[in-house]
Amino acid sequence: MFLGIDTSCYTTSLAVVDTQGRLLSDRRQLLKVPAGERGLRQSDGVFQHLQNIPLLAAQLKEDIGAFELKAIGVSRSPRPLPESYMPVFVAGLSYAKTIADILAVPCCELSHQEGHILAGAWSAKVDWEEFYALHVSGGTTELLLVNLSDGIKINQLGGSSDLHAGQFIDRVGVALGLPFPAGPALEKLAQHAGGSQIKVPVAVKGLSLSFSGPESFVQRLLQTEKIEPAVVARGLEQCIAESLRRLIDNAVLRYGKKPVLFVGGVMANHYIRQYLTQTLNLECNFAQANYAGDNAVGAALYALYKTKLLQTAD
Repeated sequence: MFLGIDTSCYTTSLAVVDTQGRLLSDRRQLLKVPAGERGLRQSDGVFQHLQNIPLLAAQLKEDIGAFELKAIGVSRSPRPLPESYMPVFVAGLSYAKTIADILAVPCCELSHQEGHILAGAWSAKVDWEEFYALHVSGGTTELLLVNLSDGIKINQLGGSSDLHAGQFIDRVGVALGLPFPAGPALEKLAQHAGGSQIKVPVAVKGLSLSFSGPESFVQRLLQTEKIEPAVVARGLEQCIAESLRRLIDNAVLRYGKKPVLFVGGVMANHYIRQYLTQTLNLECNFAQANYAGDNAVGAALYALYKTKLLQTAD
């Protein structure tokens, strides 16, 4: 068995896969954010992760029984870059290293972003070697070029120059009185818009997009006009979907046609997924909604992959 651990900004995640890559258990716990707040301090996130991991581990044991671990995969940082760091990932890394040392099994470190891509490709059942990946969440809005022919190689091609799509959703969602994180509640709200929506400006230039201007536009509108919240929510979804479409189209003009994999919590939104599927002239695959957001399945799969590499080398 291969254990995955991921401690992101708002979710504690543990998962276990077997040697065939079959998911044996997947347990997660959202971190608690006080009502009306738009986020958590990193120190509060670390504290909650330290409380959640033992509880989730007990749930894994209920699902599986006794663990027979061959390796552990753990997210150590947000992105696969030397300077990438967030304190929340230290919580999971500390547990992973401790367990690995006690059991004398490998501890395989990867980035949170790599975990998203591996889980997304696994859940979408794609076996591409090279493709675009659009990672869209509360902490990331990036267009990536991914190569899985020899390990996992990621090059960032573009993305947001300011706010991330998830931040855009959360800020407007909180202003509408929705709970944080606001994604699921905003999607449900937008379903009551019918055919109505506000027209939110789209700001895309080349391989860079911006959500700070659109967010300011919506906030000003909420303060000066009386608009149905559902209509606001649908206009926000439309703005994000169209922004992502233009970003990908611009990448195709520069780098050529490639299939696209969509990952990250924002990509669980049904309206955005449908819009991109209908408007992009590319092969598009989406992480299953349950694996689009933060999870530890990718980390577990990475441990399996690294173990196979070690066995091949031996």
